[in-house]
Amino acid sequence: MPATIDPLDWTFYHNTAREWLIALAIASVVFVTLAIIRRVLRRRFEAPSVGGRPDSTLARSVRHTRYFFMLAVALDLGSNYLQFPPKAERGIAIVTTLLIFLQVGLWVNDIVGFLLHRYATRRAADGDVQSPTTVAALGIAARAVLWILLTLIALDNLGVHIQTLVAGLGISGIAVALAVQNVLGDAFAALSIVTDKPFVVGDSISVDTFSGTVEHIGLKTTRVRSATGEELIFSNADLLKSRIRNWKRMHERGVSLITRVGYETPRAVIDRVPQVLREIVEQQQPVRFVRSHIRALTDAAVEVETLYFVQSADYGVYMDVQQAIAIATLERFGTLGVVIATPLHTIVMRADPNWNAATDSDNGAAPGSDRGAGAANAPGAPGAVVAPTPVSAPAAVQPTR
Repeated sequence: MPATIDPLDWTFYHNTAREWLIALAIASVVFVTLAIIRRVLRRRFEAPSVGGRPDSTLARSVRHTRYFFMLAVALDLGSNYLQFPPKAERGIAIVTTLLIFLQVGLWVNDIVGFLLHRYATRRAADGDVQSPTTVAALGIAARAVLWILLTLIALDNLGVHIQTLVAGLGISGIAVALAVQNVLGDAFAALSIVTDKPFVVGDSISVDTFSGTVEHIGLKTTRVRSATGEELIFSNADLLKSRIRNWKRMHERGVSLITRVGYETPRAVIDRVPQVLREIVEQQQPVRFVRSHIRALTDAAVEVETLYFVQSADYGVYMDVQQAIAIATLERFGTLGVVIATPLHTIVMRADPNWNAATDSDNGAAPGSDRGAGAANAPGAPGAVVAPTPVSAPAAVQPTR
């Protein structure tokens, strides 16, 4: 009578049924154990956030541990008890390696996101409204580097010769960089702007002859809303090459006021002008007076220079102070009898050596005609006039925005 074969000894794909069951039991125990550990740790560490505070790094990592990772670990440990052909073992190794590195990438990605979120929260608490843009730029760069490195490491563990791949990527990268160098220049300029922060969204800036308020900082361009309403768009690379004035970060505004006093003013009154200007400036708020002196004696006037600081970055406050000083100066100068100099331009008319009154009369120029009138007013002729022409000039040189 032939001996019966135990069903557990039946062979399936180079392994007996007993070996398959043992491997399946190992894989099941490992998977269930990892699932229980994940559940316990999640309950232990994943407490609700209090006051808007983010979860801890460990809590985020436990929550984002995927079931496919636990299944890959369980199958890898269970397959060690079995014997497979080389091609099958190679396929199992490839699948488990990719799944494990994918999970590692998710863990590191969560850690990067947690750190960037905490950085943005701290910067926002300090009043930095540019934190979202900074976090977005840093997050994109960090995650790109992360996944490239993990991909190369995974390929190296799978036996792929990454030296050739890295060399090919380097050559391709150089070609792409040359093709899009302007775009990359703007992108790196944007990264420099959001990290170095020469200005942030909401700042009032001046670039060359353009002024406005920053509304958006993108990867390629920065958009500024001008005082007259139109939107100004600057390339990030060109913007960093320009000289930028950030008016919002100005704590106080320096003003050099030049007052021109005419020589008709009595000497004793001229001596009092610096002190009068000092009194006028010190009456204004918020203003810090520095000095006031007679700085020069010019052909047309005595120049008095007054230096002071308006202790506010608000342009409206600056203009209010300027207006108050101008009105008070007119009132005090009127009381003291100070004459504000008015520069004169003198027109000198020289005689024409070829002009002959008798010849002009023979040519039919009637007395009283236009030509006769012009000749009569010519220098050297009877009734010649030298006419001074007054030209108004500003009494002060003030900084503009």
